[in-house]
Amino acid sequence: MDDPTTDNSTSSSSNAIRDAFTPTDDQKIILIIIAGYTGAILLLWNMPIIKIILAPFKLLTVGLHEFSHAFVGCLTCARIESIEIDPDEGGATRMQGGNAMFTLPAGYLGSSLIGAILVMCGFNIFASKVASIFLGACLLLTLWWAKNWLTRGIGIAFIGIMLILWFVAHGVGLKYFVLFLGVMSCLYCLWDILDDLVFRKAFESDASKFAELYGLSSRAWGIIWFIVSLVFFACGIIVGLVAFKEDQETQQRQAEGFGW
Repeated sequence: MDDPTTDNSTSSSSNAIRDAFTPTDDQKIILIIIAGYTGAILLLWNMPIIKIILAPFKLLTVGLHEFSHAFVGCLTCARIESIEIDPDEGGATRMQGGNAMFTLPAGYLGSSLIGAILVMCGFNIFASKVASIFLGACLLLTLWWAKNWLTRGIGIAFIGIMLILWFVAHGVGLKYFVLFLGVMSCLYCLWDILDDLVFRKAFESDASKFAELYGLSSRAWGIIWFIVSLVFFACGIIVGLVAFKEDQETQQRQAEGFGW
């Protein structure tokens, strides 16, 4: 004879799981915005002249890539000498020591993980404010290691924008800005991996150095890192859906006491 209590418990668990992954009306808007951001970024990516709109955001993502190298370098006892971003959307992190097994993949995987965290937090105003503090800390550390004015300028500019948006309508604008930065960071990382390591196969890259030290080809490592970065992006969206179910009005009330 079946136990009705067990059936009810199983049914409740199934309903809870279904509800957790079912987007609310406000979350459906966020998903549409993510799709819109993705489409706009891909459209503008290589469009002549107009692509300059994305240039500051690309440089920010390069900065996050280099910051990730430096941060993991610190965790593996490296001495960071400098971080530099150049106008051609390239960058370099110079360090002494550290563990190459962790520092080399940290650029791509670290920046895509940061992007995924920003995407997740972009579902909620309060979480976006927390994310902006986290991102600001990353940029301040980058400024500490920066050795050229472009790197310093990008860091200062984005910290300034986030400070302004923090106080506009209790951070509603900051929420969409953080969401855009997250989508941009994830997409840039994914495209950069494909462009450098799979399609074009750059002669000198993080993956080529990693392949020399630990085997496989740079293209193989590029594909592996691409898959991991894609999983990060997807997880950022899924966690955001599950964790932040509040409507816009509730989010604004929650954010009112934070930073005012």
